Amino acid sequence: MPHSKCKIAALGIALLMSLPLPALAGRGCEKREITPENLAAAAQTALTVADALEAHNAPVALVARVGTDLSRYGMTYSHAGFAVRDHNNGRWTVVHLLNRCGTDKASVYAQGLVNFFADDLINQDARIVWLPEAEAERLADYLRQLPRNSLLNPNYNLISRPGSERTQNSTAWVLETLAVAQLPGDQPITRQRTFAEVSQHGFTPDTIRIAYGKRVLGGLFSANTDFTDHPVSTRLQGQYPVVTVRSIFRYMQANGLAAEQMEWRNGQLQKTPGAG
Repeated sequence: MPHSKCKIAALGIALLMSLPLPALAGRGCEKREITPENLAAAAQTALTVADALEAHNAPVALVARVGTDLSRYGMTYSHAGFAVRDHNNGRWTVVHLLNRCGTDKASVYAQGLVNFFADDLINQDARIVWLPEAEAERLADYLRQLPRNSLLNPNYNLISRPGSERTQNSTAWVLETLAVAQLPGDQPITRQRTFAEVSQHGFTPDTIRIAYGKRVLGGLFSANTDFTDHPVSTRLQGQYPVVTVRSIFRYMQANGLAAEQMEWRNGQLQKTPGAG
């Protein structure tokens, strides 16, 4: 068997030993069996990403995937996490926040790359963003010591208001954790401090329009969606500011945190990564 196929097989075995995963990045909880084709596609993406990570040999990188179709909002990626080198759970382990199915609770998970790309995704598009060396070293050191001081708010809200002290979602956790790389060494690592840091550096969330009729008739009243996290004026207008993967990309670019990027669409490496 060729070396690459051996690696894919090993990744697939590791995945099968850990499924099913009782958490999702803010999506529904329908039980779906992973098909051999989907497993092979996830393993191939994981191998591609792992090879790129090995080639750069940085201690951490942001990795994004497509778990929900956000094209109506002009977005591609719905979820992101941090691929950490030499984590206790494996050579390349993705640390990210996931919503527990059917609840308004979340936890920080550490997964292998195959698991990360096998979570009932829309497609296997992927993007990696590497940080500058100093910021990457600090962020990697922080991520390896989790769950201590993890910046986690276990109260999950799919449309959590940026900076909310009541709730958090997966992308908000990524943004706040990313700020650890920017905090001065003598600053305490708290959610309030990290969000203040990104705010001071010009973070701007995306605005998602959710009309009242959509909220009522579209089934958006669920355990993991809390509209009251936003002020009444926002709810009346139906314009909700939310931390998105695209807004995180934008923030990294504007603040010199995107040292290098790679992106794959339909399995093809892109010459220039898109807007996300």
